[in-house]
Amino acid sequence: MTFDVQGTCVDFYRPLLRLGDSINQAKSLSIDWAVMSSGWRALYRDVLDAVICGHRPWLPVVEIYRETLDVLLEDRGLASHFSAAERDQLNGIWSRLEPWPDSVEGLRRLRQSYVTSTLSNAGMATMVSIVKRAGLPFDAVLTAELVQAYKPAAAVYQLAVDSLGYRPGQILMVACHKYDLKAARAFGMRTAFIARPLEFGPGVDTDLTPESWIDVPVSSLTELADVLEIVTAPGDGVASP
Repeated sequence: MTFDVQGTCVDFYRPLLRLGDSINQAKSLSIDWAVMSSGWRALYRDVLDAVICGHRPWLPVVEIYRETLDVLLEDRGLASHFSAAERDQLNGIWSRLEPWPDSVEGLRRLRQSYVTSTLSNAGMATMVSIVKRAGLPFDAVLTAELVQAYKPAAAVYQLAVDSLGYRPGQILMVACHKYDLKAARAFGMRTAFIARPLEFGPGVDTDLTPESWIDVPVSSLTELADVLEIVTAPGDGVASP
């Protein structure tokens, strides 16, 4: 089983809002960090897509975070309030994300029957930090940085095949992002969709609709463990919904 992590296993929104509140207090500012969260992620996605399409050369995702933070602060008229060191500290929030309430228990249960690995667009150092700080019980840590590509590029899914020793059809890709699952399915993997209605914060319209092409649609990693304990085919280590 391979897992998207940011959004699927850990939450970016709440940690950023708490950090933002402390910044507002320390600097006597009134920044809306919910709006900042949405803006930052949108800018990050734009640059990531430009890299994927070949419009920009590959660069580590930590540099994308930092570049888009600079753009965000400039666009919001906040650039003068943050030194380079403070921006670096703020950028570090991507390495200090927190698990969803079901993540540790769900992964612990799934790991008892399956090889579990991250398959994230984050950088290796960022992913190691997240996994360690959040206590996520994975067997392996793999990220797109290892092949200098980003999902949904097929090279990232091939990384899982090459690194874990399973054929695509023996791997279940788990994510809350449908673009990721569509690419994994096209590559030949099985798919599990985790609905995360609060990924972008409360009141944000998020696509949670189960699709007919998704093998296992669930609302949490513990529910995924419940489902797979029932439908696992003995001996092959592959979910058979």
